[in-house]
Amino acid sequence: MTPPTQDRAPPAFNPLDPAFIADPYPFYRALRETAPVFKTPQGFWLMTRYEDMSFALRDRRFGKDFAGNNIRRYGTDRMEEPAIASLANTMLVQDPPDHTRLRGLVTKAFTARRVADMRPRIRALVDEQLDRVIDKGEMDVMRDLAHRLPVIVICDMLGIPEEHRAPFLAGSNINGRILEPVPMTREELDQANRNTKMAGVYFNQLCELRRREPKDDLTTELVRAEEAGDKLTAAELEANIGLLFGAGHETTTNLIGNGLLALHRHPEQWERLKADPSLIANAIDELLRFDSSVQLTGRVTNAEVAVGGVTLQASESIVMLLGAANRDPAQYADPDKLDVGRQNIRPLSFGGGIHHCLGAQLARLEAELVFTALVERLPNLRLPEKDAPAWRRSFTLRGLSKLPAVWH
Repeated sequence: MTPPTQDRAPPAFNPLDPAFIADPYPFYRALRETAPVFKTPQGFWLMTRYEDMSFALRDRRFGKDFAGNNIRRYGTDRMEEPAIASLANTMLVQDPPDHTRLRGLVTKAFTARRVADMRPRIRALVDEQLDRVIDKGEMDVMRDLAHRLPVIVICDMLGIPEEHRAPFLAGSNINGRILEPVPMTREELDQANRNTKMAGVYFNQLCELRRREPKDDLTTELVRAEEAGDKLTAAELEANIGLLFGAGHETTTNLIGNGLLALHRHPEQWERLKADPSLIANAIDELLRFDSSVQLTGRVTNAEVAVGGVTLQASESIVMLLGAANRDPAQYADPDKLDVGRQNIRPLSFGGGIHHCLGAQLARLEAELVFTALVERLPNLRLPEKDAPAWRRSFTLRGLSKLPAVWH
């Protein structure tokens, strides 16, 4: 165990404690100050400093080794669970060369040019969602806007027909719990397996549809790669379409919800955006930094490596607390203050290195257009429950289950 640098012992890490979920930042601060590279009693290491994570995300001595890591922690049986087996086929947890091959198949759908071309369509979708609720004088931001918008955008990209979208728009089916450092119970794993199988049935049908009726969409591209036979297996096709659907909306949903909550808990910052909407693009990075919708990412050491004054052996499991890095005072002055005019913001919310989030620019664009529309169309919006928000029981994917809003 890393010796603490101060007299006090490192705090206990319980990421499913409701108090921790409500506000993990005091814990991060205490851990950064006492043991910035810390081995937990559960056997994995926590990193809390920006500099250490920025290094580890890019250094090839840190990889994913998803299967090896799972087997070491839970035994070989775990890899046969449908939810785990499906995740193992995604680029999210793959190392090169498989990661390079899978990511290369979808990169062109997320280029800066393609994303910029989507701006008019996304702006129209934002207005459409607000038109549905504006005369009511109230909405649940999560259900009526933050969830619906990115779901429609990723359905467009994947070529999911409009008549198939109702179940996806109804609510989130993301197995976020599968990404938590705390092991799942048997009941949770059974539910994740059921969700994975149901999603697999649908995405298989979508692939069959695009074989018969190809379109200019991402699913058609991936089906062609699978039919070529040398780039994508059938299991990889299904798993990565599921990944793109989930990753394509879940984190953006939470960026919008967490961001709007933060702005209304710091009303002077909301007023700044209303007075000067040109700050909004910069404000998105500050909101990502301030309360990231992804709080951690995992790695495994491929070789012995020194980081933060600690030597890690090969095959160690690392949990990088991205939310802690984003509030590191060595990187950001006054890090617990929300400042939409802050300069030189480089949040680690989208990860880094070869696994840097493919959809980062798309998420930023969607959030920018949402906040622009809100300050223009609903400048007197209020959040009645902002002081007691309903956080989901999830730590890795940080977000709200509901966020009521009212306006005159």
